[in-house]
Amino acid sequence: MSQIALPVQAHHTYGHALLPALMESGTYAIDPEPSGPPWRPWNEISAEEAEARGVFAPVHALSFGSPGAIVVAPGDARGTVLIPERCGGYCMGLDGRDGPNLACEQCGQAVATRIDDCSYWQAVWLARQAVVRLPGDGLAHRPVDWETLAQERRSTPPIEQSGAWNPRWEATAGAAVAHLLAASAGSPVAFLDDLTANTFGRALDALLPPGPPPAKKAALAGPDLPAADPAPEITLVPRHPQTGQAWQPAGNTKTVAVDADVWMYLAFPHERLPVPVTGGLPDGVLRDDPLPLHPREPFRPDSGVFLHTLARLPAVRQPWLRRIYDQVKDHPYARPF
Repeated sequence: MSQIALPVQAHHTYGHALLPALMESGTYAIDPEPSGPPWRPWNEISAEEAEARGVFAPVHALSFGSPGAIVVAPGDARGTVLIPERCGGYCMGLDGRDGPNLACEQCGQAVATRIDDCSYWQAVWLARQAVVRLPGDGLAHRPVDWETLAQERRSTPPIEQSGAWNPRWEATAGAAVAHLLAASAGSPVAFLDDLTANTFGRALDALLPPGPPPAKKAALAGPDLPAADPAPEITLVPRHPQTGQAWQPAGNTKTVAVDADVWMYLAFPHERLPVPVTGGLPDGVLRDDPLPLHPREPFRPDSGVFLHTLARLPAVRQPWLRRIYDQVKDHPYARPF
């Protein structure tokens, strides 16, 4: 098993249908935050206690369970059996509401929680105290360097075959918009390319209070990408898919880390290559069949990821940003969400 960064959408729901597996087979991630019961409502937690946990704005409740839960793809779990009396769910599967629902096949101890209900990313969450990490056969797994990642240019398209927006894009945008707000310090933000502006700019324009120009410039920065001239005040950089570390640009600029697969698509958008047909195609002409995918509705960042991220940024204690947080918390489906 190879460790990767915890996906930004790991603890968030989406839509009302069955979702795919959160993790690719053969990978695992560790959640640094506490998870599972016991839960304590916000009105029972002091501000100092919450800030010690890295939470700076009101949330519904906080887990005081153990940190370090390990998530794997359901197909990678071995030697476990379901605990029948803990198999509760909302409508289509298991949601973990009754606590760990997988037991060790040999000793019967509860060791993990299987999640596969509608709206949830399918996953198996292993209890940290029930897991021992052992070295595997062969060479130790080493992170891929940035140059190799840039050459591979693995990316996730924003639109699915059905015409719906990819939930990974919506989750990534929710987190990025929270960081962009903090980096803006309340000033307008202007993006230097249309695709990035369409992804993040609409939300920022709706959330930021109207202010006088000049706007703070924001641009992509990362491996194999030429530096913007003049240098922007805010740069959107890729987050390494394995280590979770952000790519570091040169110069004095505020950085906002973005999921690497989404960043690659934003940095290196590509048209579909011509498909050979009888007689060939004239130079510069692309096939128009099948037609490019078009979304069914405007792009919207995920409000749940936005609130989760913003609540954990110290900047949210500033009055202007706290007002935005409270506004979205009270109306999570209003524009631009």
